[in-house]
Amino acid sequence: MNEADSPTVVEEVTEAALEIAEEELEAKPEPSGNGSEKEVALPGTGLLPRAVWPQPVEAGSKVKHPGLYFNQELSWIDFNWRVLYLAMDERTPLLERVRFVAITASNLDEFIQKRVGGLKRQEAAGVRKLSPDGRTPSQQLALILSNAREMHQIMTEMWEKELKPVMRAEAGIDICSYDELSQEQKSRLGDYFQNQIYPILTPLTVDPGHPFPFISNLSLSLAIILRHPYRNTLHFARLKVPKSLGRWIPLNNVENQTTGTIRSCFLPMEQLIAHHLGQLFQGMEVVSVHPFRITRNADLRRDEEEAEDLIAMISEELRERRFAPVVRLEVAKEMPDYDRRLLMRELGLKSDDLYEVDGLLDLTDCHSIADLPLPQFKYQPWEAVVPNRLVHEGETKDTQDIFAIIRQGDLLVHHPYDSFNASVQRLLEEAALDKRVVAIKQTLYRTSDKSPIVRALMQAAERGKQVAVLVEVKARFDEANNIEWARRLEDAGVHVAYGLVGLKTHTKATLIVREEQGGIRCYCHIGTGNYHPKTARLYTDLGLLTCRPELSRDIVNLFHYLTGYAPDQRYDKVMVAPRDMRKTFYQLIRREIANQKEHGNGRIVAKMNALDDVGIIRQLYRASQVGVQIDLIIRGHSRLRPGLAGFSDNIRIISILGRFLEHDRIYYFHNNGDPQVYIGSADWRNRNLSDRVELIAPIEEPALRDRTIGILEDALSDNRLAWELDAEGYYRLRHPEEGDSECDFHELLMKEARKRAKQDRKIS
Repeated sequence: MNEADSPTVVEEVTEAALEIAEEELEAKPEPSGNGSEKEVALPGTGLLPRAVWPQPVEAGSKVKHPGLYFNQELSWIDFNWRVLYLAMDERTPLLERVRFVAITASNLDEFIQKRVGGLKRQEAAGVRKLSPDGRTPSQQLALILSNAREMHQIMTEMWEKELKPVMRAEAGIDICSYDELSQEQKSRLGDYFQNQIYPILTPLTVDPGHPFPFISNLSLSLAIILRHPYRNTLHFARLKVPKSLGRWIPLNNVENQTTGTIRSCFLPMEQLIAHHLGQLFQGMEVVSVHPFRITRNADLRRDEEEAEDLIAMISEELRERRFAPVVRLEVAKEMPDYDRRLLMRELGLKSDDLYEVDGLLDLTDCHSIADLPLPQFKYQPWEAVVPNRLVHEGETKDTQDIFAIIRQGDLLVHHPYDSFNASVQRLLEEAALDKRVVAIKQTLYRTSDKSPIVRALMQAAERGKQVAVLVEVKARFDEANNIEWARRLEDAGVHVAYGLVGLKTHTKATLIVREEQGGIRCYCHIGTGNYHPKTARLYTDLGLLTCRPELSRDIVNLFHYLTGYAPDQRYDKVMVAPRDMRKTFYQLIRREIANQKEHGNGRIVAKMNALDDVGIIRQLYRASQVGVQIDLIIRGHSRLRPGLAGFSDNIRIISILGRFLEHDRIYYFHNNGDPQVYIGSADWRNRNLSDRVELIAPIEEPALRDRTIGILEDALSDNRLAWELDAEGYYRLRHPEEGDSECDFHELLMKEARKRAKQDRKIS
């Protein structure tokens, strides 16, 4: 669930919060976050705990009042509760439950690194500005840390007390402890330790000649207390658990003599190391050994205006991130106070930064368990459908290449229901080999290892085509990968640009220029997701393949802006941020307000990853106040409070989470019966509208427009995966009403994809 488009540093607060007296807000008591209202829901109850606690708001307040906004950071924690619920829900296949525990843990790691790290930096700098919901950085941190610690505890309990026993009983997967092993197993593991693990371990002691060692971010370590046998002195040592051999040591499968079933046993690597430490510290007594893990701040400030070389600046930032301040310390519950105090003192931490873990540290490694080849405990495999127009069988002269197919009319693909390989990837691969293609331009935000997209771009350049790629080297946590891709592209002869100063380029667009009989023709792909074949099987994203001249001109102009200097470039059909996207969305919302006043039919439906832009929220509140009906499908966090009397009575918000990560962005405006529908890369977030280069394009072909509207309608009808958000911040899981059948959005779209492909083949 951890989306590829991760949050950036904490945004600047808006003027809305500044209009409220800071002293008044600080005088209001903050909830402890541990009250009776925060009971964790059991599967089937349909109610989740809430992290957000909105400020009270009086009737008649202006739309700038902080009580009209949920806190962005706390709302994100609520999102991660919904992810964790998928692990709690017994309707989820067993190994998928394990995977959702790993995703929850990974999400929480990233949140602590970036959001908590950013707020701690603000707090240390003495920042007193308020967030739109009226809280200082210190107030936000207090609530965040309380909620994050509770989530960490519930997540660990879920793994230890429910999933491990169920895996053992139902799937024959046994996560063993060292003490449970037989003498024969221990003997065999002793040989394995001596031959495979012992040589790569590096124990680091702390004494006047050995300063406290550097500890890398998110690494699992052992804190070891040693006693000198003659001096009777205590010494501290740290040992990093190596990742190269994996976290889980597989043992010989054990057959139950009574039932005949086979159990797959796995021992955590740190337990094997802990029981053989005497071999590393010959002549010393091992008093205690306990695992711990640190998290470092990933929110570092950069000054792009002063940088002479963007690549050098990002490379330096990556080096600095390795040594950034520690913002969290996770320790085993059994770790003695002496060890804890030493670690906290050396790492410069406070008590709020300590997370006591009663169970396995670093649950992100549960991904490996979820990947075990036991299909009966996973979702039924899904094979993406190849749209009929892209099927190679029975091709004629008019459909022998993808360019001829696109010339017949726009093509809309919806991943992972429609095949990425057979559509977007095919477009790039054919363009690389097509003798008539003279130029390829693309934005590259994130991609996969051994990317076929990058391979096609390199091949095109090597064949003499002009290839220009904008690689966003500021994509958080993908900086190193993107720098490497950029260098490899340059080595192949590709013209590489590294983004714009002060902006991230988050646009998802490809432009292919082809010489044809009638002259130059441009083909475009405009999408909502990254050019990433792996995530295209897991993330829901839309892509438009078109050669419409009016859209093509806009994309040509966009690439001139991205690779050259053209900030005032004109666009006739598309919206581009930060140039005109915000203004255009405001106009579209205001038009629905006017239509509501004149015709009584104002209607907006929007699907996105998150909503936090205060300006957009104000416009939506004003639309709701005149009666415009607004449905928002928001996977992640939302600052908007729906269903609030007098402000958002006509706004409803649902969040859909399931086997696929909802990632597409769709915007629908009723427009008095002549609907306008848009897709693109931007959420209604301040960072997307103000601090990034984003692209939103219209879907104008009637059949494709109707299909896109149908996706929204299917999402709104879901009663299996959808959570409804209320004005107080609670999410409630939908269930079918009595007599209604269950509607699972993901299952429905898979079924519709198969049906659509079958119908298309009958028609053809």
